[in-house]
Amino acid sequence: MSATPSAASPRIVVAGAGPAAQALVRRLTSQPGPAGGAAITVLSNRDDSSEALLELAAIPQVSVRFGQPASHIDASARTVATADGLEFAYDHLVIATGSAPVLPPVQGAGRALSYSTIDDAGLLGEAVKDVTRVVGRRPLGLLVGTGPAAGQAEAVLRARGVRPVRTTLRPAAVLPSIAGSALPATGIVFEDGSRMNGDLVVLAEERAPRSDLAASAGLETAPDGGIAVGRDLATSVPGIWAIGDAASCDGLRLGLLLSAEAAAMLCASGLLMDGLYAGRQTSLAA
Repeated sequence: MSATPSAASPRIVVAGAGPAAQALVRRLTSQPGPAGGAAITVLSNRDDSSEALLELAAIPQVSVRFGQPASHIDASARTVATADGLEFAYDHLVIATGSAPVLPPVQGAGRALSYSTIDDAGLLGEAVKDVTRVVGRRPLGLLVGTGPAAGQAEAVLRARGVRPVRTTLRPAAVLPSIAGSALPATGIVFEDGSRMNGDLVVLAEERAPRSDLAASAGLETAPDGGIAVGRDLATSVPGIWAIGDAASCDGLRLGLLLSAEAAAMLCASGLLMDGLYAGRQTSLAA
């Protein structure tokens, strides 16, 4: 059972509330010692919340601030300010702000499957099982996208028995299935009116890391715009870490290298190695 934080508990602020952030909070609060007793503040950019996030908010030492996205970091003072002007002191800060699509959504994109991080592989596999059961044969998949994400999606589709046809030309729309079909989408149409038909459609378009916070803290960024992290997910500024799709490691978005759970485990280990109490003891002695 997690303990309620005391005045001497290390303070961890997590900027972001997506899958990677949630996985990190779950892992930290399940640890014995300093990590399990840390006072954790999660800054979410959304007013609404998932059931998983509400469960985290019910943990005694976790405070979830809904609709309060982090907007500025003062690395020297170790504080984070939100868009509404709230300020939170931290001993350790974890940036998990994710990524955003580079281009506007394709019309009807909600009918298609999507692939943006390695966590999507499992969901894609389950969807392929359903499609295979419906069509009763090896499915034909239409894959839209370029770059590493599309390459991973193609590998996932092939491994699960799909015959993927990949196009780098962006469609104008994803076509719905015929009335009464159990399949959500079976084709795409391009600006010139030409179309491609299949049994499923996967969009694996490129995304841009949400790394605006990096500039305010003086963090080093990668060529792709992500927050540069080492193999331990530490940034270039002491006390600040980055996980999930906001981070970049070895030239790739971290979301394409590590699942949310794997990133959370690695970051939690790094926080423990760094000494969760160190920053708090220093601030108390000042």
